[in-house]
Amino acid sequence: MTALSIDAERLLGRLHDLGQIGRDGDGRLVRLAASDSDKAGRDILVSWMHQTDLDVVVDRIGNIFGIWKNDTNADEAPVVIGSHIDTVINAGIYDGCYGVLSGLEVIETLKATGFTAARPIAVAAFTNEEGVRYAPDMMGSLVYAGGLSVEEALATVGTDGATLGAELQRIGYAGSVEPGFLKPHAYVELHIEQGPVLERERVPIGAVENLQGISWQRVTIEGDANHAGTTPMAMRRDAGYAAARVVTFLRDRARNANTPTVATVGCMAFEPNAINVIPSRATFTVDLRDPDEQRLQAEEAALAAYLRELAAAEDVRISVERLARFEPVTFDKRILELVEDTARKRELPSKRMTSGAGHDAQMIARIAPSAMIFVPSIGGISHNPREHTPQDDLVAGANILLDVVTRLAVR
Repeated sequence: MTALSIDAERLLGRLHDLGQIGRDGDGRLVRLAASDSDKAGRDILVSWMHQTDLDVVVDRIGNIFGIWKNDTNADEAPVVIGSHIDTVINAGIYDGCYGVLSGLEVIETLKATGFTAARPIAVAAFTNEEGVRYAPDMMGSLVYAGGLSVEEALATVGTDGATLGAELQRIGYAGSVEPGFLKPHAYVELHIEQGPVLERERVPIGAVENLQGISWQRVTIEGDANHAGTTPMAMRRDAGYAAARVVTFLRDRARNANTPTVATVGCMAFEPNAINVIPSRATFTVDLRDPDEQRLQAEEAALAAYLRELAAAEDVRISVERLARFEPVTFDKRILELVEDTARKRELPSKRMTSGAGHDAQMIARIAPSAMIFVPSIGGISHNPREHTPQDDLVAGANILLDVVTRLAVR
């Protein structure tokens, strides 16, 4: 058994404290990127970094780094531990925050033991991972990895009409350092699974070997508004009905495919949105995911073909806007094996698995060897105030992270 362990009380206490920041009048946790509540969350995180005597750096997109280095290792590429602290609307307290605070805890634990690292160790909190206020999601890490220019990201207009750059300035987190200023030797992200697999199989540690590709599109269908009572069914150009057919097409295709493909319509709006008027316009989003790039492309092609057929069959106009597209990611084999080996040494079963959700690790994997560690989510629930992971599992995951980072920092 490995003797060194993180301070469980400190980690769990900080998770609780950060989880209280950003509560609205109804008690919901809402800490959207670059909002006042995000500022409050960032402020307490930075205060903890300063308490740990880390060098705190904020880059131009607002990513926060707490860096532990010394005179002998300052020129080496760092081991970076990261995730995010922004949330969805009515969130749980673990998504993202667990990875950031566990990273901070790993550094504090190693410092307290007098550990001599051969390279710097940094904890990162990336801006706008959730993508609720600003699109696309995983924006801070995408900019950091060079996949989106910082100028384009800062000019992004949010759902409330505010630009990201102006809001980062307003809350005091528009840094001067260029994103990508640190190129990691390795990147590790600890996260709750956000799915049911580990709990169902009673496995405490997930060694994440790959991450699904994601395709986001917005579909607009245009027909004719008309009287709901006087227009015969055969004479309608019903955008609402056409939209419903797309929803069932996607679900039926994914369920019958015998592959890991998943398809979701998460947002939909009708115009004129009246009970007695045939919809003239339907606008909805499509979220397609698959860990295999060729299959994901095939699903995109199948949807496009179906939309062409539907437009002709229902005499409607259909247009499609691409919102985001990320290819599947295969994580670093060496780090993956380190996760498994450290779990064995702590006598914790582990399971290789695919991440169904997007994470900052998929962006940082473009520039550095990267991997993820999962711990169970009760009921597979996330993005929900009922999101929960037992304390023993939270501590176990943080200890695996501690062991992996320790080994990466001496190589």
